Amino acid sequence: MGSVSLIVLTIAAVLFSAGGILIAKVFVRGSKNPQKGQPYECGIPTQGSPWKQFHVGYYLFALLFLVFDVELIFMYPWAVVVKKVGLVALVELIIFLFILFMGFLYAHKKGALKWM
Repeated sequence: MGSVSLIVLTIAAVLFSAGGILIAKVFVRGSKNPQKGQPYECGIPTQGSPWKQFHVGYYLFALLFLVFDVELIFMYPWAVVVKKVGLVALVELIIFLFILFMGFLYAHKKGALKWM
């Protein structure tokens, strides 16, 4: 049942998504309005080219935020079962936090946390 249901689910997902796109193409009238293709941001018309390069530091900062945000997601289940598991869970969490702290020190050493 495991592999058969996975195949059926995959086929159903492809059919539903392709069917929705096909129905939209057939039944919905599209208008060729040049204003639809323009970039839109916060209700303010853009000035200049919308294709601007951003400093890579913004992306590094965002990735570090995601890493430490995911850390909290992994710590929540630990907090729920800490009494049942006991000392083993505490040691595992200390190892986990040590690895993350080493990553934090590496990012700090490389200057990823310096704001422009």
